Formats: sequence, C-alpha cells, structure tokens
Amino acid sequence: MNILLLGSGAREHALARALAHAPETTRLVVAPGNPGTASIATNIAVDPTCATSVVELARSMEADLVVVGPEAPLVAGVADAVREAGFPCFGPGKEAAQLEGSKAFAKEIMEAAQVPTAGAYVCTTMDQVEQALEDFGAPYVVKDDGLAAGKGVVVTEDRQEALDHASACLSKEHGAVLIEDYLDGPEISLFCVCDGTRVYPLAPAQDFKRHGENNTGPNTGGMGAYSPLTWAPEDIGQQVVEKVAQPVVDEMARRGTPFIGLLYCGLAMTSRGMKVVEFNVRFGDPETQAVLARLQSSLPELLLAAAEGKLDEVEPPAFSHQAAVDVVLAAPGYPANAITGGIITGIEEAEKVEGVHVLHAGTVRDDDDNLISAGGRVLSIVALGDCVTHARERAYEALNCIDLPGGYARRDIAAGR
Repeated sequence: MNILLLGSGAREHALARALAHAPETTRLVVAPGNPGTASIATNIAVDPTCATSVVELARSMEADLVVVGPEAPLVAGVADAVREAGFPCFGPGKEAAQLEGSKAFAKEIMEAAQVPTAGAYVCTTMDQVEQALEDFGAPYVVKDDGLAAGKGVVVTEDRQEALDHASACLSKEHGAVLIEDYLDGPEISLFCVCDGTRVYPLAPAQDFKRHGENNTGPNTGGMGAYSPLTWAPEDIGQQVVEKVAQPVVDEMARRGTPFIGLLYCGLAMTSRGMKVVEFNVRFGDPETQAVLARLQSSLPELLLAAAEGKLDEVEPPAFSHQAAVDVVLAAPGYPANAITGGIITGIEEAEKVEGVHVLHAGTVRDDDDNLISAGGRVLSIVALGDCVTHARERAYEALNCIDLPGGYARRDIAAGR
C-alpha cells in the first residue's frame, strides 16, 4: 500500500511510525514531514493545505490512501479534493470538518443528535458576552468559535480575564465566541474512527493542557498524555460510541455531509454524567502519541477501511495491556512566545531506555546537520511500561537524557495515576 500522510508534528510522526511498521505499507510519503519522519518515510516539501499540490503528489506516487493529520487542511477542504480525484482519504470533508472549525456548529449538531454537552451561548458582541458571563457565573469558560491550535479556550475565575479573551476572539474577522457552563470532573479523550456510517473507538487517553504543574498556567496544545485510564469505566469506548459518536455520525449522514475520518471526543466525566467538552476532526496531539504506542492491530488496514466505507470488513482495533506515557518537551517561552533555534542533543541516549521512543514536533536540521528547535512543542518522549507508573518512570528517565537549552517539560504528567 502506498500511503501519503499530511502534516509535520509529533502526531504525524506517531502516525508515520505506526503506518511504516505495518506489513501492508509498501511506501510512505509524509508532506512536509519533519526530521523524525525522515528516518522512517520519504519527506516531500508540499503545503498540506494546498489541495492542488496534495492531489498532484497523490497522483505522482499512485497513493492507495491519503491520511490528513492536522485540522487546517481538513477545514480548507483538502480531503474533498483528494476524494474527488479518486483517492481514498482518511479525513472529513470541509462541511463535516466544521465540527472542529466552528464550535457553534458543533453545538448545533450535538443538540440535533441529543448529545450531552455543556449549555452555551454563542456571542458576537461584548454586551452578549457580559450577559452570558453573568448568567453562568464563575468559573468562566470562554471559547474562540474558530480554530485556535488548542489554545482558544480560557477557563478562569477572573471575570476580566474572561472578558479580555472574549474581546480578542471577537476582534477577528467574522469573530464569534462561546460562553459555556463549567463542567466539573476529570476529562477523557476518546478517538473514534468513522467511515460515514459506522464507528470504532480507540483506547481512551487523558492529556494535560495547562503549561504548569498541578494544572496551572495558560492552556497549551498539550504538555503530555497517558493511556489507558484505569479509573475510567471499562466500557467507556462503547458508551461514547452509543451516546456521542454514533448519533453525531448519523446526524452528519442525514445532512448529506458524511463524517469519514477521526472524530475526537473530548469528554468531561461530571457529577451529572458524561458530557462533551469539544470535538476535533483529527487525531489529537499529544494523546495520539500515547494511544498509538499501544496499538497492536494494523493502522493502514483500519484507516483504509474507514476511507472506503468498509469498517465492517475489518476487526476492531486491538491494544496492548501495557501503559504508555507521553511527556512533551517545549521550547523556552512556550506557549506565549516560543524561543526557537536551540540545539537538541541526547535523543539517541534517550531511546536506549527500554520501551522508549522519541517523536519530533518542532524540529529542523541546520546546514551542519544539527537538530534545531523550530516550534513551541519540540519533542514527545513516549514510554511503554507494565503500568502507568512504570511507563512514567521510563519517560522521565529518557527525558533527562535530552538537552535543549531552556527547554521545559512538566514533571507531573500522569503522576499518581
């Protein structure tokens, strides 16, 4: 199978690793990829949001499957163009991708599908924002309606901070903001593979969104994750399919915009039951790194079946009983003003720790072949172990081998789990 994977982050490195190791994969091209994917696949410098370029690349390599990693190409309609050109594509079309592209649209779908979620107001003026904040009270939950790379949400007791974030969201072109009821309880990330009709859940994970330890500081794209969740109900995957994913897939099909790809269900296990916090329409980062580390069945077979509407012809995905912990190493100044350009060393030593592999996110090679930081989140250190505690110990042992001047990693990922 010739596979084209779009994207360049640690999520794509994790996907590339799972695809490359599968016997079904003959050739794997990553566009544009990163120094990590270059060691297991062919990187080609194509803009993944340019539909014309992506289709041309798929034709030139005679792709049997195109997998879209990040959200931006999906919202831009790249999956539509790929499918129209005759290539099986794992990723929703532009209309279906609005489940992530517009939180207001996602709320509309959830209401129609009777999916449990937080109450919300969609606001387009500051007067509406002030009234919504008054109605819900603290803690205040303020969400940018559009894409914000995982950093568009503010949860705060400070009313002025909530107002400031709402104002920043509304200042954008066609700006809108959601003010939501606060959901208590721990959060779960559950990925669901969808073929437009059917749904297969993957293993649940939990991520750590805040920059600082003890869940302090600003929201980030994610500072770490782990899987499985021993504290979650054993049937959480089936619960999510029945109450969330399948109703949403059915509603999208009813509207003539079938959802083909990965539906990421962000859930809060509240005192009032399970409720949806958000949807994404692609594999989440950093949870993907932990979930795919445990995958034992064939990823190419699963994604192709979904892309072709044939999930019922393959077995549900199977996962190892081992635990996986992913710790993110970020550049100094992240998430506000990441300072890039630092030389990274020690990855080979880190990967000598049993059960560990290191995934690249924001990295490049300089003219002297040094590995250089080039983004906010730089590396994901992923470890497998007999339990979460064991995997966690290995991840931090490996992290201690890596040097990035001024780099930062939370030291409490999966602590006490």
